[in-house]
Amino acid sequence: MDISVNGNLVSSALLLARVVLGTLIAAHGSRKLFGWFGGYGLAGTGGFFEGLGFRPGRTFAAAAGAAEFTAGILILLGLLGPIGPALMLSVMVVAAVSVHLKNGLFATGNGIEVPLLYATGAVTLALTGPGAYSMDAGLGLDSLWTPALRWAALAAGVVGAAVNLGARRVTSTVSTA
Repeated sequence: MDISVNGNLVSSALLLARVVLGTLIAAHGSRKLFGWFGGYGLAGTGGFFEGLGFRPGRTFAAAAGAAEFTAGILILLGLLGPIGPALMLSVMVVAAVSVHLKNGLFATGNGIEVPLLYATGAVTLALTGPGAYSMDAGLGLDSLWTPALRWAALAAGVVGAAVNLGARRVTSTVSTA
């Protein structure tokens, strides 16, 4: 197999993955931040976050929305290597644990399927890099992202998720009959 053809195909595949994942996660974050695409904005999303135990809800909603929106733009552009994917991974871990895990696997039952797919895409893009058709490649930044830095960015994303989940205050309702 000709390596240049393979390299072009891989870079084309990475571009496709970045366009789809980046656009979708940026749109997802814009729903929280701005109420775009039928979202609830900070006020509505903040109330939802309060119900999940993230207080103050509006602050957590702003942080999640900003992380998703920023991750999406960075991924879409192929800029700053694993930073965008690490942000996306962090938010998806929190979503999977706090909202979806109790509902099983499949999206039809609000299970972890969608955040798991986003998280998997994020890890894949962080480890492979954004490809030749990216701003990192165009700016000569792609060589900065060593395997150790890629893993460190992903680890930081997981630690960020753990910190957010640790800050969550879940109230249990005890029934006395």
